[in-house]
Amino acid sequence: MAGVDGSGRTRLTELRGEAPLLLRRTVPDGEPGEVQVHLVGGAAGPLGGDRLRIEIEVGAGALLCVRTVAASLALPGATGGQSRLDVAARVGAGGRLRWLPEPLIGAARCDHLSRSMVTLADGAALVWREELVCGRHGERVGDVRIDTSVWYAGRTLLRNALAVGQGSPGWAGSAVLGGASVVGTLLRVEPEWAVSGVPAAAPVGAYAARMPLAGGPGVQVSAAGTDLAVIRRALHEQAMSAQR
Repeated sequence: MAGVDGSGRTRLTELRGEAPLLLRRTVPDGEPGEVQVHLVGGAAGPLGGDRLRIEIEVGAGALLCVRTVAASLALPGATGGQSRLDVAARVGAGGRLRWLPEPLIGAARCDHLSRSMVTLADGAALVWREELVCGRHGERVGDVRIDTSVWYAGRTLLRNALAVGQGSPGWAGSAVLGGASVVGTLLRVEPEWAVSGVPAAAPVGAYAARMPLAGGPGVQVSAAGTDLAVIRRALHEQAMSAQR
């Protein structure tokens, strides 16, 4: 939980975690006044059968960035079962959250669900990145589903879902990723766009696009390909340089 003290500076008011999700405050490398926290994996996984949850609270006027020290590797459990990660975030008016984890890697035979629910007050800002690598080198991805829901000022801003893998209903076909092994999205919400206007839609190469969101002052950039570095660069260049 992050809030603002009497001098107007962002402070961490609560920081608590347990294995496999350990939290560490780190030196910020972003905006002035921002507080940064890294998630440190205290165990392998997520493994089949795991139920993990992350809760983030950013108070009015506070600035928080959350990162991870390494990619997450979704692995099958010894006895089967789906692994699940739920992320619930709330950002107050004038606050900003940057969620910039390293990618999720879906290993062979995994069955994983990642679900994010973000609630933004009127005047809150957000940068939210999600990246998926389909399988380690030379292997096919198991079953992975990523669901993201974002609300702004009480209105639905984004509902997005991606499912890939080998199981029913068979998401391995070219209609989903067109042969790409890496897919990423970056959502940017800026309250001033409510006045100046949301940046226009624009194609970004053969397999990427920037799309304005009708529910509020936000854009989402989506990209797919075979090189994570190229995908990430496209996401940030198009989202962070977006102009009307």
